[in-house]
Amino acid sequence: MCGITGWVAFEEDVTRRRDIVEEMTATMALRGPDEGGTWFDTHVGLGHRRLAVIDPPGGKQPMTAATPAGEVVLVYSGEVYNFVALREELVRRGHRFATRSDTEVVLRAYLQWGEALAERLDGMFAFAVWDGRDNRLVLVRDRLGIKPLFWHRTRDGAVFGSEAKAVLAHPAVPRVVDTAGLRELVAFTKTSGWVLWRDVTEVEPGTVLTITADGVRERTYWRLSSAEHRDSPAETVERVRALLGDIAARQVVADVPQCVLLSGGLDSSALTGLAHAALADDGEKVRSFSVDFGHEEDFAADELRGTPDAPFVRDVAAHVGSQHHNVLVDTSRLLDPEVRRAVVAARDFPAGLGDIDTSLYLLFSRIRQEATVALSGEAADEVFGGYAWFHHPALRDSGTFPWLAAQNTYTTDRTGLLRPELREAMDVAGFIADEYVTAVAGVEHRDGEDAAERSLRTASHLHLTRLVRAMLDRKDRLSMAVGLEVRVPFADHHLVEYVHNAPWSVKTADGHEKSLLRAAVAPLLPTSVLERRKSHYPSTQDTGYVRTLQRQAAEVVAEREHAVFSVIDRQWAAAATSAPVEQLAVPARNGMERLLDLYHWIDLYRPELRVA
Repeated sequence: MCGITGWVAFEEDVTRRRDIVEEMTATMALRGPDEGGTWFDTHVGLGHRRLAVIDPPGGKQPMTAATPAGEVVLVYSGEVYNFVALREELVRRGHRFATRSDTEVVLRAYLQWGEALAERLDGMFAFAVWDGRDNRLVLVRDRLGIKPLFWHRTRDGAVFGSEAKAVLAHPAVPRVVDTAGLRELVAFTKTSGWVLWRDVTEVEPGTVLTITADGVRERTYWRLSSAEHRDSPAETVERVRALLGDIAARQVVADVPQCVLLSGGLDSSALTGLAHAALADDGEKVRSFSVDFGHEEDFAADELRGTPDAPFVRDVAAHVGSQHHNVLVDTSRLLDPEVRRAVVAARDFPAGLGDIDTSLYLLFSRIRQEATVALSGEAADEVFGGYAWFHHPALRDSGTFPWLAAQNTYTTDRTGLLRPELREAMDVAGFIADEYVTAVAGVEHRDGEDAAERSLRTASHLHLTRLVRAMLDRKDRLSMAVGLEVRVPFADHHLVEYVHNAPWSVKTADGHEKSLLRAAVAPLLPTSVLERRKSHYPSTQDTGYVRTLQRQAAEVVAEREHAVFSVIDRQWAAAATSAPVEQLAVPARNGMERLLDLYHWIDLYRPELRVA
């Protein structure tokens, strides 16, 4: 896993400004702590920071290939899990390899198939190829958007990077955030291509972007589509079981220490069992890590979490015999301003998720001391229908995004803390309504579907093309900020395509969420986990956390001239920070998290805020 960046300028000699590309590359140092490199030609500069996972000695980048017509150069981030099979095919076609790395396979695949290589790659990836034979830059992103890739169109070319901070390091890119950018941050619809920074956008998942002196061409090589499902319920379970086994076997391949994130829920427990099975033939023992706030004895169930994780984690670890590590996260670390700033810097925007983000960052930091690669259950809820609102027609068919209709802890109204005039200018409700219409229009239905099946297919599509992207981006940013590669087996596109088209009756065969997954992995897991209902990622229940959060937010309120109050309503903030802790509702706590994130984000990035 790595960080990539670059600048192409068809009317300028980039070699005269090497310092710019070097500064852009330096912003990716946390993503690639092992080594870095740059490559230049007259109109292009490419930068790379490397986290060595496959063939550490041989996978150095930028990687070049000389041809009679000019050099072809690759900067690549991610993992291609079918690289061994592709390498064998390329050897049969006459290619010779100097390394064992998947990077060289991608480079040689481009030489063989050009832009059509994208369809042949299975994995998570974002990469750029400079083709010196005809002076074009090719940007490619994986199907589900697991690995990020941002770009900005300049007067005579483009700037790109794995994170927005790399793009912003170029002096031609303005650090402007306007009302439109903030609107999506508040709305949480995951608008296609959205980036908080004006004039910076994402390369869309499943897309190839080609940039030449004549302009930009975009090609979609994959999209989520509908297909007839012909397998019986029993065959469907067996097919999912086989897919998961194959995915796990390919994704535990690494030349560095690896582990599994284990929460005691169905998704992470299934991965632990699958990884154990995949490694057993080689005599390896799976290692697992979990996060813990130390509240097991006095745990209080809430809207999102009905049971504590710890007992189920122990059951799984004992069942598969994993080498388990329980990471206890202290409240003082969750509230450390430097940790918050690190999280904000990792994400490039003020997400406002508080301990949900900081605890994950701290967990990843601890894991990185012992492993370089981790498997995570991210995307299983979107793929298999795990969220509660999938199973409540009133929420699913409410005429908006189901996760917003649910109005749970993550998505409760975010507009109350905004300055009234900004709230009015944003018209968040109208924006969400428009985005919902656009999103639903992209759903491909099959003839003969009844109303219920159409509704559920729509919900599935919205989650797999919208919400999952936000979840995957969060996982990537917080893990790569500590140099940890997190792989997400449930986001394998073969599995996504197959399960998306399975009938909902098969996905809920036992009357509960994720029936199909539960049936497929049942032989691997203890009964306690198979019977456990969904519980979201844990949050601290320490009342001292809220008290300190309130005190930190009050210190911000006391700063009379800070730019944070061009966005936040000072009266709202004053009321929230002075209210008795026991009377603070969830929106107030969440609002203070957003206030503090925004405060640190402004200090870190010094944006030009053009808001109402």
